[in-house]
Amino acid sequence: MIDETPAKTENPTHATQKTHFGFEEVAVEDKAERVAGVFHSVAGKYDLMNDLMSGGIHRLWKRFTIEVSAVRPGHKVLDIAGGTGDLAYKFSKLVGDKGQVILSDINSSMLNVGRDRLIDRGVNSNVQYAQLDAQYLPFADNTFDCITIAFGLRNVTDKDLALRSMLRVLKPGGRLLVLEFSKPQNSMLEKVYDQYSFRLLPLMGKLITNDADSYRYLAESIRMHPDQDTLKDMMNSAGFANTEFYNMTGGVVALHKGIKP
Repeated sequence: MIDETPAKTENPTHATQKTHFGFEEVAVEDKAERVAGVFHSVAGKYDLMNDLMSGGIHRLWKRFTIEVSAVRPGHKVLDIAGGTGDLAYKFSKLVGDKGQVILSDINSSMLNVGRDRLIDRGVNSNVQYAQLDAQYLPFADNTFDCITIAFGLRNVTDKDLALRSMLRVLKPGGRLLVLEFSKPQNSMLEKVYDQYSFRLLPLMGKLITNDADSYRYLAESIRMHPDQDTLKDMMNSAGFANTEFYNMTGGVVALHKGIKP
């Protein structure tokens, strides 16, 4: 069953502050609603677009994430911004009957798609579903052995707050894995990637989902996301130890890992 408890998305101290929605500057309290609109729009064809946009390579990125997670039978895993459930499905197989996976997302449309997909694939007993905000995780301290957030951190309004929230609910020795678009490490690749992102992605979005604007936001949000070293520093500042990152596809995507001391 999906926990429909409204996610807390506002902080009174943010009342006059600004943040970015793609390249656009918006009020902090408005960002979550704007992001929600994007994912309500694309949820139904999210997987199809992922395959088309990445040429299927996103499956390799996620497979590597699973390998680095070191999740094993009996573990408790939280998959934040889990969307359509790719990681949650694989984790459900690893943790077994004595473990637990929580597939979570702030967006109800994405969470419903993920739940339906996992049920259709025969996953029931060890997966639960929760609609929640990564900034305010509603779990007790020291709950999870592993937390993953794949292609979701860039959409979070206060990333520092979210990282501290994740650290709190991890068990000592537990690991956080952040899989996210990042900065290409080659200038030629970066130029090609920019042309692809700002010309082809919106066109594909228009043709497949009848929504060019959401995929224009996707390209912009990637450019506004911290680069590899900056995100590593943010994780260190939040309290994670032994932080490191792995570049994939020339740095187009990076997997960051941090351990709770």
